[in-house]
Amino acid sequence: MEEKLAVLYGGTSAERAVSLNSGKAVAKGLKEAGFNVQLIDTQDYCLSDLVKLDIDRVFIALHGRGGEDGCVQGALQYMNIPYTGSDVLGSALSMDKIRSKQVFQALNLPTAAFAIVDKAHYQAEDAANILQELGNVVMVKPANEGSSIGMSKANNAEELHQALIAAFHYDHQILVEAWVQGPEYTVAILGQTPLPVIHMVTPNDFYDYDAKYKANTTQYHCPCSLSAEDEAELQSIALKAFNATGAKGWGRVDVMRNAQGQWQLLEVNTVPGMTETSLVPKAAKVHGLSFSELVTKIVALSAQGSA
Repeated sequence: MEEKLAVLYGGTSAERAVSLNSGKAVAKGLKEAGFNVQLIDTQDYCLSDLVKLDIDRVFIALHGRGGEDGCVQGALQYMNIPYTGSDVLGSALSMDKIRSKQVFQALNLPTAAFAIVDKAHYQAEDAANILQELGNVVMVKPANEGSSIGMSKANNAEELHQALIAAFHYDHQILVEAWVQGPEYTVAILGQTPLPVIHMVTPNDFYDYDAKYKANTTQYHCPCSLSAEDEAELQSIALKAFNATGAKGWGRVDVMRNAQGQWQLLEVNTVPGMTETSLVPKAAKVHGLSFSELVTKIVALSAQGSA
């Protein structure tokens, strides 16, 4: 009997638009693979109604808060409904940029120097000290947003102050990271297998929301032109980072290489974009998997995890 899957997508996070596209693509790929698929936008949906649908498994295609941070995972776990990807801990820890950086640091995994700024204690005069401590150019990131939402570069104390004020609209804790000058790479993970590395090239200051979803100037190189040794080293570091945050099943690890040639971990994504042109499907294609085969593999990995 064919497995009955619900694809959860849409939701209410700042990444809703991206999730709508991911969910539609995933549902299409699963149907092509022969699954009985129901597409559910969680924006106005009561999750407990899933029990009435007699669903065998949920494919989570929700990005950002509520879908990628352990909330929906906890609800599904409570209802004893199997789901794809990371569990509550892996989702929550990976989503929190500050805590995941602290884990990387504790395990001696390479990551840029950083400071934590709390909205309740921040004062404008703090900006100059933070900037000096981190090398005078920084990246400002809300702790719990994805898709580069709320992120900005700051070159001086006034820019940092304004960037923090803007970021506080998204989060009460902000990660301020030393600026890494160099190329950006991403490594998709499928089970415990790192897929071929992708090198992203953008004319923008960094790989921001515009570069990810709007610009036609962003280039993706896979194969990534690294030497076999360098690619293997990067894949190894990415897999260690993925396991360090407790991520499971599938995901994507973003990394940069600084001017000294050192890898610098950025973050672990537990529900990365899944449109036909997203990064994980690009890497999977080079690995030899079609989109339909990729989503089928993600479902199979979740079945093994819940066996």
